[in-house]
Amino acid sequence: MVTGAAQTPHKRCNGGVVSEGAAVRGTRTDRAEIALETLTGDPGAPDRLRRVLEQALVFAGAAFAGVYTPGDDGTVLRLAESAGLPRTLYGLRDAYPSVGQSPAAEAYGTGRPLWLGPDELADCPEARRTPSQEFWLGALPVPGAAGLLIVTSERDDGFGPEDRACLALVADAIALPAPPPAVETGELPADAFSLAMDTGRIEVGDSLLGLFDMDRDEFDGKVETLLGRTVPDDLPALMSVVEADHMSIGDRELEFRVLQPSGPPKWLRLRGRLVPGGEGRPARLAGTVADASTLRSDVSDVVRVQRLAAALATALTVKDVSQAVVTALRGPLKADRIALAELENERLVVTVLDPPDAESWPDLWRSEWRTEWPDAPVRTMPTLAAALREGRAQIWPAAATLEPALAEVGPGGLAILPLPAGGRMAGACLIGWDSPHDFGSDERALLTAAAGLAGEALMRAHAFDAEHELVGMLQRALLPRRLPQLPGGEAVARYLPTTVGLEVGGDWYDVIPLADNHVALVIGDVQGHSAAAATLMGQMRTALRAYAAEGHTPDVVVSHANRLLMDMESDLFATCCYVDVDMEDGTAWCVRAGHLPPVLRHPDGGTEITETEGGPPLGVLGQADFPMTQIGLRPGTVLALTTDGLVESPDADIDDGMARFAHGLGAADPGDLGLVADALLDNAHRADDVALLLMRYDGMAVRPLRESWTVWRVPEAARHARRFSKRTLRSWGITDDTMDTALLVVSELVTNALIHTDGPVRLDLTLLDHRLRIAVADASPRSPVKPPNIGWEATGGRGILLVEAMSVAWGSVPASGGKQVWADLVLDADAD
Repeated sequence: MVTGAAQTPHKRCNGGVVSEGAAVRGTRTDRAEIALETLTGDPGAPDRLRRVLEQALVFAGAAFAGVYTPGDDGTVLRLAESAGLPRTLYGLRDAYPSVGQSPAAEAYGTGRPLWLGPDELADCPEARRTPSQEFWLGALPVPGAAGLLIVTSERDDGFGPEDRACLALVADAIALPAPPPAVETGELPADAFSLAMDTGRIEVGDSLLGLFDMDRDEFDGKVETLLGRTVPDDLPALMSVVEADHMSIGDRELEFRVLQPSGPPKWLRLRGRLVPGGEGRPARLAGTVADASTLRSDVSDVVRVQRLAAALATALTVKDVSQAVVTALRGPLKADRIALAELENERLVVTVLDPPDAESWPDLWRSEWRTEWPDAPVRTMPTLAAALREGRAQIWPAAATLEPALAEVGPGGLAILPLPAGGRMAGACLIGWDSPHDFGSDERALLTAAAGLAGEALMRAHAFDAEHELVGMLQRALLPRRLPQLPGGEAVARYLPTTVGLEVGGDWYDVIPLADNHVALVIGDVQGHSAAAATLMGQMRTALRAYAAEGHTPDVVVSHANRLLMDMESDLFATCCYVDVDMEDGTAWCVRAGHLPPVLRHPDGGTEITETEGGPPLGVLGQADFPMTQIGLRPGTVLALTTDGLVESPDADIDDGMARFAHGLGAADPGDLGLVADALLDNAHRADDVALLLMRYDGMAVRPLRESWTVWRVPEAARHARRFSKRTLRSWGITDDTMDTALLVVSELVTNALIHTDGPVRLDLTLLDHRLRIAVADASPRSPVKPPNIGWEATGGRGILLVEAMSVAWGSVPASGGKQVWADLVLDADAD
């Protein structure tokens, strides 16, 4: 162990402004002495001891400061008050024997300060050291054997000579108050409470129960009953008070909200003190609760830090952290502007500016403006760079000499808060005032505490954002980059990854254009959130698209996908809803495999959760049936498909969720499907992935003319096909010149199908906008091959060459296990 203290001489500063970073007289020790003399001027102040300890955080860079007092018999040192981070982070106890081998006992017994580094702490069996946290510890006796001051530091160099001198001043300034009077059960004032920390049983006064809108008869004596009446967002801060492991001995103050039968929540203020129980008795939290609705303007810095800590505990993204810091600091400090920035490769990437308009910030910042936020280079602001290197809060008064990029931020005063986290600087917070601003010790404590909290939260949120962006990139790569243009309709889709965890999910959607103005709408969900689920999702989406492109009916497409998943022998299963829509007549065929049914919004605004038959999820049964259900769509109808992440939650039944989804769909304006989708996702729970696919069926303005003919395998089949085609084309107003060309193509395609394939043959004629398509479908999957050359003596092989010569385009596509060979002709402009 390293014993002894570096007692650096110090003297009283007789003038100058108490500020760091400015050209003022006096050392940091002088300024600490001035601040402590101001705080000790009122010995009867109820929070004097805590505020004295906070000066150890401000002037010595301590992360935790606590004072231990001897008990009645002098054998035990118990924690009486603390400031800074929770003691449990450093393995500190709430009581130590006054005699023994612990650092506390040694410093108290010898009357000399004790300074321990990480190595000494590792060798000290009585010093509980958390394995993930390296820190320095100091133990300073309070003069007159009145107690012991214990401090910790997470800085690499621990406590330097000037830090130790400031801590000696803090120890001298401690005048320990008498312990609070015990609150006896059954004799509580009307607004008081007494909570047993080991059992959670609580005694409360009658008026306190009234604040919770609760009668004495219905109160069961459990603290959980009262917590159940609070606003859920305030629970983390309250739990930090009522759980002994999260709270240090001493006075505490907290504001929270309770729900009301009607109207907004009510603000309450809790003032309490955690009192050690002594031998064989549990610790108790005793205090009062009052209505703070009309008193909220008088909020202490402790409450502000508590609120910031509670807000940062639930802040997931960098933007959330930044907004929480702005809310916690700008109003209470009456600042004119505040900026929070991440430090990335020697550049400050600003995440929040308040106010957000560019005119409120320096010219240099505006010259570096990129998209919506500035990217301010640190090299252009040497003062800021120095503050980041030193790593502690610095304050400049009005009219301080600073570079223009900073002077314009705070002409009446500027505070720079480096945001430390994990041994490095996560970023910086700049707070500026336009009018001259006086910086008090209370503001210093608030800024120091806020900087530590914000730095750790910013680092955590940055990692969260980066990993979520990586997950989002992977998910977007597995989903369609854009949706196709639909004939007679419009489709939009949305995907939201879960905010719980960082693994990619298995929700997907797809829009597949098919032949004859059909379109397939697909939505599905693979079980779980993992790389395996994402991989399987990509395979299922590709398989369904391939089976659909082959021209199969919806039930066959889904059956093939089910068989494929069974053959893959995956432990996962998938749900799917597949809808084939004929955009010409509005007829749709739906197949469900364990998925939610489609929801329709009719043109009159009414909604319908369709009654569609369904089969089991994909990958469960090898011989499963997937029945088809017909759905009729009128022009103006919106068809909506979603996954269960949007309609299901732990506290809501899926049927209720579907009803809410249908109601939201009916209330939206279908004129802009993008706005409809955004509105439906506005209240998504985000505990699961969400996929949403909407299609508005408008009907085709010009519907093609179609006729089909089944070609029988008879000697005169080609002649019958030409006769059918001639009669059909004449009814469509086709001229004689085009008629001859079309009949030649019909003859060649039908003859090829009859000669080279077996099974049924079908001839389809389609006319749209002076473009005639002649298509012949057969049962063979083999596409026709154009011969490279044909000699004069060849008796066949010229059919495809003739088709290619006569048509503007030709090709072959799969069609229900076979193929369809097609050729397009452009008609004369005067053809009707």
